[in-house]
Amino acid sequence: MKNLRVLNRFPQDSLSIFVGCALLMSTASDLAAEEVRTLEERALEAPTSLMEEIIVWGRGQAQKGKVRSAAEGLVGYADFSTRPLQRVGELVEVVPGMVATQHSGEGKANQFFLRGMNLDHGTDFSVYFEGMPVNLRAHAHGQGYLDLNFLIPEVISTVAFQKGPYHPDRGDFSTAGSSTLSLYDVVDPFIEITAGSDGYRRLVSAGSFETGTGDLLMAVEALRNEGPWQNPADVRKDNLILKHSGYTGPVARRIVLSYYENEWNATDQVPKRLIDTGQLDRFGFIDPSIGGQSRRFSLIGNLSSEDWTLGGYISRYSLNLFGNFTYFLDDPINGDQIEQVDRRSIFGAHANRRFALSQRASVRLGGDFRFDDIERLDLFQTTERRRRKTTRSDGVEWGSVGGFADFEYRLTDDLRLTAGLRADVYDFDVDAQLTQNSGGDTEINWLPSFSLAYSVNDYVEVYANWGQGFHSNDVRGVSITTNPASGDPADSVDLFVRQEGVDLGLRFEGWGGMAVTLTYFWLESDSELLFAGDSGSTEPSDGSKRTGLELNAFWNVDQNWALDLVASVVDSKFTGVPSG
Repeated sequence: MKNLRVLNRFPQDSLSIFVGCALLMSTASDLAAEEVRTLEERALEAPTSLMEEIIVWGRGQAQKGKVRSAAEGLVGYADFSTRPLQRVGELVEVVPGMVATQHSGEGKANQFFLRGMNLDHGTDFSVYFEGMPVNLRAHAHGQGYLDLNFLIPEVISTVAFQKGPYHPDRGDFSTAGSSTLSLYDVVDPFIEITAGSDGYRRLVSAGSFETGTGDLLMAVEALRNEGPWQNPADVRKDNLILKHSGYTGPVARRIVLSYYENEWNATDQVPKRLIDTGQLDRFGFIDPSIGGQSRRFSLIGNLSSEDWTLGGYISRYSLNLFGNFTYFLDDPINGDQIEQVDRRSIFGAHANRRFALSQRASVRLGGDFRFDDIERLDLFQTTERRRRKTTRSDGVEWGSVGGFADFEYRLTDDLRLTAGLRADVYDFDVDAQLTQNSGGDTEINWLPSFSLAYSVNDYVEVYANWGQGFHSNDVRGVSITTNPASGDPADSVDLFVRQEGVDLGLRFEGWGGMAVTLTYFWLESDSELLFAGDSGSTEPSDGSKRTGLELNAFWNVDQNWALDLVASVVDSKFTGVPSG
C-alpha cells in the first residue's frame, strides 16, 4: 500500500476546543489506536461504508524482495505512538545501533554515533525531511551539522533508514547511514500538555481538515524547560509545521512549511576532579553564559506518481552559538569562550524516474541540485557573550549537482542484481577575512555500488553489497593557507574523503510478524579529515577501518505486545599507524 496515513481515533465524547489555527482538542490517551488508508480510498468511500480499524507496526511491513541490503528498514506508525519520545534525537535512534547524545544545551545539534563512527554532528549520517536534506555543509560549528530540533515527533509518520554506501540516490554525509523522515498527511486533531519538574512545560497540538483541493495538516509545539542544572537551561523552543497534501489525477502533491526558533543556556562539560573533591556539584557549571539562539524556515514542495518524483525546497537558517571548551586554558584573564555565527540561504531540487526495460530489468535515473549561499561564517573570542576579537569572518558560496543511475535486473526469480553509479560536481568560492585563505575550485566525484539479493525461500533473503561513498570537508579547509588563530602556515585538505564499504546480511520475515536481520559490515575511510569550527583550523587525522556485526529483531507478538531487540559489536581502528 502506498501513501499510508494514520488517523488517530478518539472517543466521540472527547472534549474539543478552539486552539490557534482552529485545532480541536482530544484526549491524548487513545493515540495508540491508529487507522491507515490512502487518500484515494477515502475519496471512493460511500457515506454508509464501514471503516475497519488496523494497527500498523512500521517494521511489520515486508521488506523482503524490495530492499537491497539487510541494513535497510522502516520504523513508524505504532512504533512511535506506543513509546515515549523524550528527545527529538530519538527519532533517529530508531535506526538500529544509532546513538544520539546531547552535551551543550537543547538547541545544539545532537552528537551521533553509528557503526563505530563518531559522526560528530552529522559528518557521515544524512537525514532528509520530506525530500529536503537537513545536513548543513561549511557550517560554523561542524561539517554536516545535523540539527533536528525543528521536528515535531508527534506528526512524523515514518523513518526509513539505510546503512552503508550502496544507494546512489544518496551522496554526501551518507556513508555510515541515511534516513528519510516523512510527515502524516492526516491526523485526527489533538492537544497535549505536559508539565514536570525542573520547569518542564510542553504544549503540542496538531490536526488536519479537508480543503477544496486536499488536506491541510497543522502542528504547533511550545517547549519551556529549566533542567536540573544550577545554571537554568532556560529553553524557549517554538515550532510550526503546515502540510498540504492532495491529488491531481494520479499525481500526488505535497507542500510543507516549517518554522522553528529556539533560545537556550548550556551547562556543558565540567571537570570531574572538582566533582570528586566536592568543589563542584554534578549539576554545576564553570561558565554560566554559554548557549545560543537558532532559527530555521523551510518551504518544501513535492510532486510524485508511481514512477517518478519531482521536488524542490528553500530554507533560511541562522545560528549564534556560544561555547567554552577549555574555560581559562588559553586566556586566564578573559576566558576561552567563543561565539560561532552562521547565516545562510539554501536552495535545492531533486528528481528521479524509473523506467521498465523489460519484465526483469528496470533503471532509475535521477539527480539533485543544491546551492548554499552563506553570508556569514564568523568566529569570535567572547567573554560573557561580549565579542572581544574576531578570529574568522568568511562568506561561502557552494553549489553542487549530482546525477545517478540505479539499474536492477532479476537474473532469476530468486536472484536480484543491482548496480548503481553516482557523480557529484561541487563548485565553491570562499571569501575569507584573510585574503590568503580565499579561493575556489570545481571538483567531481564518482561513486559506484553493487548489490546482490537472493531469496532462499518464502522467509529468508540474503544480501551482498559493495560500494564507495564520501563525505566532503569544509571548503574553508580546502582553500586555507594560514591558521587564522595563530598566523602559522596551515595545510589544506582534500574536498572529498573517499570511503569504501562491504555488507553481508540475512533477513528473516515470517512466523507471526517476526522480522530479524543479521549484518556483517566492513567500512574503510581514507582519512578522518575535519574542519574544526571551534578553532577555525583544520585537523587531519589518519585513515580508519571498522568491522562489525549487527542484530536487529522485531516481533509483533499480538495486537497488544511487540518485542524489539538491537545489538551490535564493532571494532574500530586507525590504519597506517603503529599498533596500539
